[in-house]
Amino acid sequence: MSLFDRAAYVASAHDLEQLPPDVGAEVAFVGRSNAGKSSAINTLANHKRLAFVSKTPGRTQLINFFSLGDDRTLVDLPGYGYAQVPARVKAHWQNVMAAYVSTRGALRGLVLIMDARHPLKALDVKLLDWYLPTGKPVHCLLTKADKLSKSEQALTLRRVTKQLQVGGHNATVQLFSSLKKEGIQEAERAIARLFGGTNG
Repeated sequence: MSLFDRAAYVASAHDLEQLPPDVGAEVAFVGRSNAGKSSAINTLANHKRLAFVSKTPGRTQLINFFSLGDDRTLVDLPGYGYAQVPARVKAHWQNVMAAYVSTRGALRGLVLIMDARHPLKALDVKLLDWYLPTGKPVHCLLTKADKLSKSEQALTLRRVTKQLQVGGHNATVQLFSSLKKEGIQEAERAIARLFGGTNG
């Protein structure tokens, strides 16, 4: 059975005060606007609209919680880095996300979504730096990998892996394509490990 078979929406929060109780085990998905985060969540859950896919980057302004059963929760954090969002809104998101990833007790690990053509942009690095002191693991999905040739994919995978190692991050990296349905099983196994299970 897939880790995501029982995925169901639970709650949304705009502020830290609105977060559900800090219990159980959470794995949070995070990434730049338009990096393919919602598509990745929907592909993993085999669900067309579990996470809202928008043609407009920066649309997801809430932290969304999805129960996976067994006290496990998938958390969809707002996309960051979209230029057209007002500065005060951007600052609010950054403050909420920084606090969530650095202080949330239930958080077991992060899934960082990055477009394989543009990985480790400045805000990705900033998020990883906020998260680094926790010592918790992060799994990076390099999405839209189908847009790269096989040699470009291999080069990008090596480069990102090396940069994360140099930065001292407790991180694993893989290629992923929602369009081609590639990397799903590898991602499931990695996310199960973040939760503390094995799942194959």
